[in-house]
Amino acid sequence: MPSNPTKLKIIWLQGITCNGNTHSFLNDPLLGTLLDEVEFIHHPILPAQKTLKEVVKKIPKSDILIFEGAYSASFERAGVPMETLLLALASKTKHIIAMGSCASFGGIFKEGAPEHISGILFDKEQESGPLRSMREKVITLSGCPAHPKWLSFVIDMIVSGKTIAVDEYRRPKALYSYLVHNGCLRNEYFEWKVDSDHFGTKEGCLFYAQGCQGPMTHGSCNKILWNEVSSKTRAGTPCVGCTEPTFPKSNLFSTKTYMSIPSEMPLGIPKRSYLALAGAAKSFHIKRLEERLIDDNA
Repeated sequence: MPSNPTKLKIIWLQGITCNGNTHSFLNDPLLGTLLDEVEFIHHPILPAQKTLKEVVKKIPKSDILIFEGAYSASFERAGVPMETLLLALASKTKHIIAMGSCASFGGIFKEGAPEHISGILFDKEQESGPLRSMREKVITLSGCPAHPKWLSFVIDMIVSGKTIAVDEYRRPKALYSYLVHNGCLRNEYFEWKVDSDHFGTKEGCLFYAQGCQGPMTHGSCNKILWNEVSSKTRAGTPCVGCTEPTFPKSNLFSTKTYMSIPSEMPLGIPKRSYLALAGAAKSFHIKRLEERLIDDNA
């Protein structure tokens, strides 16, 4: 396949992965348009210029290196240790994207081997990954998997030559300055402490009884909908906080409490203020909301 010199060149490298982010990317409705603007030197599934063995044989330059999966120095691809391969490719690219929670922070795979697995820049909250010396190149797109439109957004920004403002974990602020709680259709239930006690309901809050992490999780899932129609909370499933460096937490679908008070406060709300508001809300019975919840559970 001949190379097009006008297109951005991308290498998609996989570490220890379930392929979830690759399959998420394939669901982007604008994928065809995006592929008109970029060209893959290597991709594990999509048509590409080179196989991974050919990439390893002669490390090419690229505009973007996308890394999917958790990082382990000794893990091999095409017979080469990941430490050697990742550093070689990273040194010859302009931009690096950590695609998904495993590439960003270690993710689920880190739970099985905490000393040997990390993200490419962060190990949970600590900036101690192998690309510390190249941190300014790195854009983190955490999520399990990351939303396909988040990747398209970053690539479009790079194609356009625009600056991408990032937070302390190198996540684009345009995508991660929101909480999943923002845009959740259940917020009135949250405010008045009207709980849903099981999954799949259309009504009721999932935070108090079902462990929803939406009030503590950065992500635009309820603003940029999955498949342009839905999200976890809209489908009646709690947010599991998959964009955060602490993911996955234990007991995902339960809310740890002390004397009926959640142990973790929604971000940005002082504990004393929360307790005062919660106490006041619990003293009211909002008949309209409670009747809707009963009808939904019937």
